[in-house]
Amino acid sequence: MERKQRGPRRRQGRRLIGGLSLAALVAAGLAPVAASAAPPADPAASAEPRGAALPYVEYEAEDGDYRGTLLEADPERTFGHTNFGTESSGRASVRLDATGDHVEFTSTEAANSIVVRNSVPDAPGGGGTEETLSLYVDDTLVEKLTLSSKHSWLYGTTDDPEGLTNTPGPDARRLFDESHLLLEETYPAGSTFRLQRDADDTAEFYVVDLIDLEEVAPPAEQPAECVSITEFGAVPDDGEDDTEALQAAVTADQNGEIDCVWIPEGQWRQEQKILTDDPEDRGQYNQVGIRDVDIRGAGMWHSQLYTLTPPHEANGINHPHEGNFGFDIDANTQISDLAIFGSGTIRGGDGGQEGGVGLNGRFGEGTKISRVWIEHANVGVWVGRDVDNIPELWGPADGLEFTDVRVRNTYADGINLTNGARNSSVTNSSFRNTGDDALAIWANPRVQDPSVDVTHSNTFADNTIQLPWRANGVAIYGGHDNTVRGNAISDTMNYPGIMLATDHDPLPFSGETLITGNSLHRTGGAFWGEAQEFGAITLFAATRDITGVTIEDTEILDSTYDGIQFKSGGGAVPDVAISDVTIEGSLNGAGILAHGGARGSADLSGVTIADMADGDVVIEPGSQFVINGAPTAGP
Repeated sequence: MERKQRGPRRRQGRRLIGGLSLAALVAAGLAPVAASAAPPADPAASAEPRGAALPYVEYEAEDGDYRGTLLEADPERTFGHTNFGTESSGRASVRLDATGDHVEFTSTEAANSIVVRNSVPDAPGGGGTEETLSLYVDDTLVEKLTLSSKHSWLYGTTDDPEGLTNTPGPDARRLFDESHLLLEETYPAGSTFRLQRDADDTAEFYVVDLIDLEEVAPPAEQPAECVSITEFGAVPDDGEDDTEALQAAVTADQNGEIDCVWIPEGQWRQEQKILTDDPEDRGQYNQVGIRDVDIRGAGMWHSQLYTLTPPHEANGINHPHEGNFGFDIDANTQISDLAIFGSGTIRGGDGGQEGGVGLNGRFGEGTKISRVWIEHANVGVWVGRDVDNIPELWGPADGLEFTDVRVRNTYADGINLTNGARNSSVTNSSFRNTGDDALAIWANPRVQDPSVDVTHSNTFADNTIQLPWRANGVAIYGGHDNTVRGNAISDTMNYPGIMLATDHDPLPFSGETLITGNSLHRTGGAFWGEAQEFGAITLFAATRDITGVTIEDTEILDSTYDGIQFKSGGGAVPDVAISDVTIEGSLNGAGILAHGGARGSADLSGVTIADMADGDVVIEPGSQFVINGAPTAGP
């Protein structure tokens, strides 16, 4: 979600070696060298694991055996000026410039698939290129991986999300994308996976950030009660549009003619969103979703829906912002074990182009989304519609469940619960490289009854959030009795790991907002013209009070700026309870900071702070914020 606040900045950023040409690297004495980087010490290694229980193992390039150039972030983790280090997981990656340069990993578990987070150059005129990189397993060439920059490389210095462009310029961001491949055999634990630049791999450079290795189960068999979309005319892997068949199958299920829809193994092209045609044609765009539908696939690696047409060119009956792929859901819909791949390349810039939304709608009661992979959308999932979008169909999400979902490489939010969503949850899911809040709860006031339809009693639990390239890991804007529990959040580019705020005109905070059992590593950053610094956890009472906040059992490590920050605003943040929190290491900030314009209070209990650049607890002159209790000095 877009947000703006102006204020002073204490330091100026510097550009990274990741933004330099190879010639400049050589001149600076940073030409490729052979290296074997040892994993850095992890101060939280003995802590209870947090985040999602994921089916893959992730390997950082800088922790493998490599020959190439190590790209690291500068001390302020400067963003937006072609800064490869800042945009890297763990804040380091490896660049392959010469033939023979490589990154090698030894697997700890069996695997038959690979995901590579990488960056290759854009085309001179924009639009991306496709390049190859050689994959060896146990010294045998297995595959020429195809890496693409079609969905990366946004240009400009503005922080307005609609102000960036795909037209090349000197300052770039969103430098990385991902390539994935299901391998033909399973390789046992102890196998060596090498990504190598061979003589016929001809990109100007390759930057490797990380890989995921996973043992993917075989495709599931069709359940007896389901009817395949092939019965309605869909043909896998032929490159032809299967939307008509997919829509016919879903409509048949909705009308009670079949019990569930089966999407078999294969690549299925979809060029229009699946929805319910509004027979009354209420409004310029269709805003009626599907309901009472069960859609199942053979697995997210096996049953994949994809689109080739940019949403603004699709001429669909739904709003172009919502896109021409995925599903519009009104109520009681189950979707499981499939992937939805969009064609987005930008968020609203370059003539209003949009990346579309993978899943959107009212969602209502009885909806469950399980083991769904969404990539290259503008927004992964947007839950809710304003009440004036056909008032008689008002039906906010209630009891909505997302489990084991993957959302990757978006241009805006991962999942946003809004418009009165309640009693809903996102659990054991992973989010990487989102272009706005990875997870958000927004108490949008455009609801049927603001006294009742407050976004409330929602939970984000046990999720892994990595590398949001804009905005927060988790954000809560108003509402009551919402919980953020057991999440692992790392490497935010420019905003907090967790933010509570009252910008975006939300309905008020009330009840308790519980932040518990989370880990935040290398979070916070500078944004809005690099003029504002955000803490790992930031409370921003922009317009009205933020009340009822508890922060407990949380570790905050290696923050870019402050550990916990109370930001100046028009409201107050009274009676925050902070207990059993460890804050260790800040490159440029304090353990706890209250701005000069902040108002409110916090009570500390069992708080440990160590190795801060600007002090443990800092209250700026003029602040009306009171901190009760004192932290314990760390080791």
